[in-house]
Amino acid sequence: MKRIAVLTSGGDAQGMNAAIRGVVEQGLHHGMEVYGVTGGFKGLVEGDFRLLTVSECQDKLKRGGTFLYSARFPEFSQETYQLQAIEQMKDHEIEALIVIGGDGSFTGALKLTEHGFPAVGIPGTIDNDIPGTEYTIGFDTAVNVALDEIDKITDTAASHNRTFVVEVMGRHAGDIATWAGVAAGADAIIIPEVPFKMEDVAKRVQTGRKFGKDHSLIILAEGVMSVDSFVEVYRAISHDTSVRGVTLAHVQRGGNPSARDRVFATLMGARAVDLLIEGQSGVYLGVNGEQLKTYDIVETLKEKSHQVRRDLYQLNLDLTNKKSQ
Repeated sequence: MKRIAVLTSGGDAQGMNAAIRGVVEQGLHHGMEVYGVTGGFKGLVEGDFRLLTVSECQDKLKRGGTFLYSARFPEFSQETYQLQAIEQMKDHEIEALIVIGGDGSFTGALKLTEHGFPAVGIPGTIDNDIPGTEYTIGFDTAVNVALDEIDKITDTAASHNRTFVVEVMGRHAGDIATWAGVAAGADAIIIPEVPFKMEDVAKRVQTGRKFGKDHSLIILAEGVMSVDSFVEVYRAISHDTSVRGVTLAHVQRGGNPSARDRVFATLMGARAVDLLIEGQSGVYLGVNGEQLKTYDIVETLKEKSHQVRRDLYQLNLDLTNKKSQ
């Protein structure tokens, strides 16, 4: 194998550039040329390739986002575009592809392998919602970015004795909300994976106030409902006129990647090259017990949902409910 390609697809995530760098460095170590695909699967179909250099990747290592750019391209679900992408790679003498992205990106990689073209996946999404792996690239940084913003919001909340509801990203997963909520000492964490009653949320906030808290914090995962809708219902039930809602939105996808994101992204990038050399395809790299593990993409895509850290969610419940005893 002398020439491979790498692309980033779906939402950007901090650490994607580090993963690209790992692919390039390891490819060169094995005497390969590594080509970057501009704009995800759309660029793959259009044949938008360029040779990647060590100096280019090293300069981008500390930056968030992806210097290869990313784009939504739902048309890639059509076989015509899949075959066109394979022809483009064959015309450029590219023998295998590494795809960095989420479950939608893995679906694209799987389609290529079904047509006989080798592809390996690297999980790059702040949502941490890929079944199997305990960790996806970008999640650690996103949680820290969210926590930094939440800490700033609580300064204002304390100054005015307010209740703040902070909506964080995560799509249909509650991982960012759970981790950021525990780290921030939230009075309540609302996630898609666990049903809740607004009356119980209001009671926990009120109990915290009775025990001397000068402000209250509720962390809401975007997959539950909008922050405006939540605040409206909460205000009606709690009669808390001080409540305010804040949406952190895309700020969570930006910023320099953390050391953890850089390290695991680099490990995954390098290992993805090794997997291709070993003849593996239709697999993706994940983390289990702080060690890299290889997962089958087909089995991953059959899984209906990932597993949120229920122990962390329960810890928040125990800590906030304990006050009322």
